Amino acid sequence: MAGVSEVVSGYSGGALQNPTYRNHDGHYEAVEITFDPEVISYADLIAKFLRSVDVLDAGGQFCDRGDAYRTAIFVQDEAQRQAATAAVAEAEAVLGQRIVTPVLDAGEFWVAEEYHQDYYKSSDIVLTRAGPKKKSNAYKFYREACGRDARVRELWGAEALSH
Repeated sequence: MAGVSEVVSGYSGGALQNPTYRNHDGHYEAVEITFDPEVISYADLIAKFLRSVDVLDAGGQFCDRGDAYRTAIFVQDEAQRQAATAAVAEAEAVLGQRIVTPVLDAGEFWVAEEYHQDYYKSSDIVLTRAGPKKKSNAYKFYREACGRDARVRELWGAEALSH
């Protein structure tokens, strides 16, 4: 996305020190985004995020169920809080429904293991329910099999950001 220079996968929002994929109880699976505010504003990033997930699902996202997979917006300061809160309110008005994505204070961000970084681009082979696949193809399979893109389009229509 124009203006975004880095996205790092990790864990945040919990009390556990040094979480890992095998043990991140209490944490959200999260990303840390580095961006150029001269190219894309924080408010625009938040609006795009909201239009890329199921903001009405409090139990996780698509096939991924449980607390770690819930959506949240972590803010670093009052300006971000105001922008995020306004974006959530605007999205509620567009959808005519209450959004379950909370706006939370950012705490420590723990970087996930290397194999989680840019997972969707990887050419490594993984086993899926549909047999062995390249990670990049496994992610595409997940998106279709779990109805991710279809659900985002159902919610947002032409405003959906499903890629």
